[in-house]
Amino acid sequence: MYSEKVMDHFQNPRNVGEIENASGVGTVGNAKCGDIMRIYLDVDENQIIRDCKFKTFGCGAAVATSSMATELVKGKSIQEALQVTNKAVMEALDGLPPVKVHCSLLAEEAIHAALWDYAQKNGITIEGLEKPKADIHEGEEEEEEEY
Repeated sequence: MYSEKVMDHFQNPRNVGEIENASGVGTVGNAKCGDIMRIYLDVDENQIIRDCKFKTFGCGAAVATSSMATELVKGKSIQEALQVTNKAVMEALDGLPPVKVHCSLLAEEAIHAALWDYAQKNGITIEGLEKPKADIHEGEEEEEEEY
């Protein structure tokens, strides 16, 4: 069962769209469920996120976590945005069903990917930021059949 906040962010998502000439853009996906999330950041000269938008292809929980993630980083510094975890996104939405927790991971990774892109474009290092994964299951051992 989804919380009222999840339903609200799914039915009335905040910050949908893209930012032209964005300071940073991060795209991540989940090959297992097919969700794809793209986050756009507009960062000012003081490294404050002026605006944040998203485009998500996925389930209702993926849309809701994207919407909430943009709300959580807007107006924050880059370092504060880096601290937005999947747990913070889930708590802000009053929880997610266990099978949808991966959607909050996507939101966290998409923010990190957008911050990484921003850092690359500006030739800076953001302390504590690691190169993001394009797929949140990257690096996990999977049982794949060879054809």
